[in-house]
Amino acid sequence: MGRYTGICAAQQGAVNDSLGLAKTVTLGKPLVMSRLAAFILPDRFIAVLLVTVALAALLPVRGEALALLGHVSTATIVALFFVHGARLGRDAVLGGFTRLQLHGAVLAMTFVAFPIAGFLIAWLFAPVIGATLTPGLLFLCALPSTVASSIAAVSMARGHVAASVVAAALSNMAGVVLTPLIFALLVSAAGAPFGLGAIGKVLLMLALPFALGQIARPLIGPLIEAHPVVAKSLDRLTILLAAYVALSAAAGGGLLGAIDAGEYATLALFMFGLLALAIATALAAGHALGFDHGDRMVLLFNGIQKSAVSGAPMARIFFPGAEAGLIIVPLLIYYIPMLTISAIMAARFGAIRETR
Repeated sequence: MGRYTGICAAQQGAVNDSLGLAKTVTLGKPLVMSRLAAFILPDRFIAVLLVTVALAALLPVRGEALALLGHVSTATIVALFFVHGARLGRDAVLGGFTRLQLHGAVLAMTFVAFPIAGFLIAWLFAPVIGATLTPGLLFLCALPSTVASSIAAVSMARGHVAASVVAAALSNMAGVVLTPLIFALLVSAAGAPFGLGAIGKVLLMLALPFALGQIARPLIGPLIEAHPVVAKSLDRLTILLAAYVALSAAAGGGLLGAIDAGEYATLALFMFGLLALAIATALAAGHALGFDHGDRMVLLFNGIQKSAVSGAPMARIFFPGAEAGLIIVPLLIYYIPMLTISAIMAARFGAIRETR
């Protein structure tokens, strides 16, 4: 564990600085509720994301402006994965091998249990969900875990923060390769069309910058770690741009309007059901594997969360046209309650832990 303590401490410090959760569980109930509110709307980002979605639906950008904004979005995607490659230390990944059972369980939850659940939901309830939204559901289930929010939730719940950092790093590095492969397999199995050439685009636009970032880490890694606000801001800018471009294209093409309120409500019910199933599975698996409280919190929060930072850019690469807007709709509907419920559960687990 000693080999990656430094990077774990550095990344946890960045999370605590950005989300203000370092002392949440030690300074009393009023402060817990204050920090909980800040976690649900970290720097009001969720509110900004909701406004972005509304703007894309009501005032979509079109024509040459859409094309130009698309190029800007693509540039931020490439920059984002380069920065992520530079900020993730190889020592952290190597250190993860000291806890194979825990990290194997998190990866299995993310890249095995979720895809199976998504496929079964799509297969059993295809007529209810509809062919338009089914690819987005499958895409959501193939995504890696979050980074900052999962680590922050584990910290709030008094879990093993260092192990959560490693789990998040492993999930996101694996997701660059596994997400497009799993998504292609799921979509093909569900009978929907999907061009395999999109996998090559993902590898070129995400894996290559990530690899270059790893190569450049000795030169720029310390600078990025010393200024975590840069990576945090780039994360959020990438999500907002990718979401606005994708949803604008979908709204301009009439795709969002083709889905009625009942279909959106039905999708929301399935997203809440998927989240509840993921929570129950993670809790049961943690007890069945004999994990202590700290490791159970890592499996829970790293296992149930899905990354919009990876999802929104990947959707734009998979489907550069209006279809990308439909692909990210299930992700956005899952993402907001995911953060809210994670925050509530983390505060509760942390408070219980403090009383023992």
